[in-house]
Amino acid sequence: MVLSHQRECTRLILLFLLLVCFCHPVSGQIVYSVSEEVNPGSVVGNLAKDLNLNIQELESRLFQLVYGSKKRYFEVNLKTGILYVNERIDREALCPSSLACAVELEAIVNLPLNLYRIEINILDINDNSPLFPVKQQYLNISESTFPGVRFALLSASDPDVGTNSVKTYKLSPNDHFSVDVQSGGDQSVSAELVLQKALDREKQPVIHLVLTAVDGGKPPKSGTSELTINVLDNNDNTPAFSSSVYKVRVPENVPHGASVITLNATDLDEGVNGEIVYFFNKHGQEKILDTFQINPRTGEITVKGDIDFEEKKAYEIRVQAQDKGQSPMATHCKVLVEVIDVNDNAPDIAVTSLLNNVKEDAKPGTAIALITVSDRDSGDNGKVNCLIQGDAPFKLQMSYRNYYSLILAGPLDRESVSRYNVTITATDDGKPPLSSTSVIHVNVVDVNDNAPRFPEPVLEVYLKENSPPGTLIFTASAFDPDLNENSEVTYSLRETSVQGVPVSTIINVNSVSGEIYAIQTFDYEEVKTLQFQLLAIDAGMPRQSSNATVNVFILDQNDNSPGILPPYSPEGTSNTENIPLSADIGYFVAKIRAIDADSGYNAWLSYHVLEPKRTDIFSIRSNTGEIRTKRRLTENDLQSHPLVILVTDNGTPALSATVSIDVVVVESSSEMQSEFRHLPKKEDSFSDLNLYLLIAIVSVSVIFLISLLSLIVVKCHRRDDSFSGYSPPMITTHPDGSWSYSKTTQQYDVCFSSDTLKSDVVVFNSPFPPSSGDLININGNDTFKRNQEMSNNMEVRSSLTDF
Repeated sequence: MVLSHQRECTRLILLFLLLVCFCHPVSGQIVYSVSEEVNPGSVVGNLAKDLNLNIQELESRLFQLVYGSKKRYFEVNLKTGILYVNERIDREALCPSSLACAVELEAIVNLPLNLYRIEINILDINDNSPLFPVKQQYLNISESTFPGVRFALLSASDPDVGTNSVKTYKLSPNDHFSVDVQSGGDQSVSAELVLQKALDREKQPVIHLVLTAVDGGKPPKSGTSELTINVLDNNDNTPAFSSSVYKVRVPENVPHGASVITLNATDLDEGVNGEIVYFFNKHGQEKILDTFQINPRTGEITVKGDIDFEEKKAYEIRVQAQDKGQSPMATHCKVLVEVIDVNDNAPDIAVTSLLNNVKEDAKPGTAIALITVSDRDSGDNGKVNCLIQGDAPFKLQMSYRNYYSLILAGPLDRESVSRYNVTITATDDGKPPLSSTSVIHVNVVDVNDNAPRFPEPVLEVYLKENSPPGTLIFTASAFDPDLNENSEVTYSLRETSVQGVPVSTIINVNSVSGEIYAIQTFDYEEVKTLQFQLLAIDAGMPRQSSNATVNVFILDQNDNSPGILPPYSPEGTSNTENIPLSADIGYFVAKIRAIDADSGYNAWLSYHVLEPKRTDIFSIRSNTGEIRTKRRLTENDLQSHPLVILVTDNGTPALSATVSIDVVVVESSSEMQSEFRHLPKKEDSFSDLNLYLLIAIVSVSVIFLISLLSLIVVKCHRRDDSFSGYSPPMITTHPDGSWSYSKTTQQYDVCFSSDTLKSDVVVFNSPFPPSSGDLININGNDTFKRNQEMSNNMEVRSSLTDF
């Protein structure tokens, strides 16, 4: 009861010292002390106060402790900031055979990130008594042994350290022996039995003693072992070693059978009394017997098992030499084997992940993981350098000794790299150096940092005129490289007006699929192009958007028949032309003029004689509509010749119109009443004067045409949208009266002025419908814009009015 009361008082005193004993953090480190075996819940210190942290911010700043072991001996109350004992602490189990025992923790707070190293020293209490390996020890001592001879005794062990370990030995009172206590350090105390007075076997053949081992605790604890001494008869000389203690150094990982040391003991006796046998003291050296062995004849100690510096740094071997006398005498010595460390352990990397998923907009300096590196070797072999392999936006920041933080060092982009495998390499300073690696997987979480993108900023689509309402014009598609809702794109129209009408009344877009529909029917002759803005918006927060310009080109369809121009009227109206009976071959009868509201090939007209089917009197030029005679008229020919002229466009399917002309043959020119004659009657003869006049007219006409074209070019150059890099056209006149020109590929404007040139039909021999990038608008004096190569031969066929 007294010992129990004293032990409880000691614990209370140590707890009181613990409450008042703490160290302020120096270089990011706080040191506390706590006794082993204190009750769970015992206060270690006010961690929030010592770290100068606001108690109310502990939870919001994600305060946490990182342990180096699996057991959580300590915890922190986040409401009060108090560090307390969480589990029972047994110093002997936590730090066996170690003088100093400490638990190292890492405290982490975020926003901003701060790391603190906490070291808690575990104080030993005297909770273990010394213990001998055996309850009884037997010694055989000859009666002729001289006083002063020493005999080795088995040592007691005590798991406690420091003052609580074995400090001294006591021997029960007797007349012949005393005990000599030898100290080899804080943890190494041995006892030797010293003969003080000569023995007499005849008087006392067996002596019983009690050996007591006492530790230095308060109150002290003790353990006992009984000594039984058998007094033997005569063996005059005891074997003797050259030294009582031998020290050797052996590198770890030496091969089995390697020699450690050869001991030599001498005995002055002769014969069997002088023959010596070597052996290990078995009691208390069971593990040593697994590691070393001794040759009983030569005294050579060799390696039997594995020697590992990381498991045991030194060995103390007790060797006994005994002669072979009838009453054998023995002596002993100690062999201290120091193990030399070699670099046989690669560094160990322990990773505590703080953030497995990192947003791609995370700021540099964000902590990703806590890394602890260690090496079981010592000296330079245990010094470790840590680095990141490869190119990654991360860096290592040393917090304390072998503690590192993996932090973000640069910007992240999930669309470029969605996952990083960060390889950490730890290398020691040994020769040769050893290294190990650990891979930390960091997933980059998407944020809405990308706007949807259309394939092109300008989308060009084509729509046939007269298409019914609801016709699908085009399906737009915008790509967003983000994920999930950040990449869900919806489409809409930017509200604008087209020719004064809101675009939403003309065009509709499906917000999900991007399909663009025409709400109404379009007529090429009224509207040739539409332009509107298409918006693409994602569903992220905040939302991102982009737009594209959509140009809709209305494609002409052959939906207009040719129209007959005055003075002639379509079929059903009487049209009369008179020609003289004397008309020669090629006599000009009439010229049919027609127009077509369509464009391109749909407006390219041709003229044919529909009725009569086969006439040998009249012919019509298919491209100009001029009706001429094919032969001379005779009196046998009919006086009246009804003709039906068919005007056909070049569309698919072709549309046509007809006109009826009644050609009346009269006797003389004076009887001709037609006022629509376009060409005079051809003269029978052609004089030299007429030839000169014709040459002059042609020359003046060519000069006029060149001047006219030059004026057109200058006028177009002076416009704001004038073309660049213009090459003048080459004009070619064809035998049938038509003309054509060829040009090089350039962007150009062609300007037609009604004051200068009157045109019925303009046809470009170019690919149709117009390719991407063309803007076509034919409306009086409108402009043709094209930016792609057209065919080198562009034929313009037109029926020209008189200049």
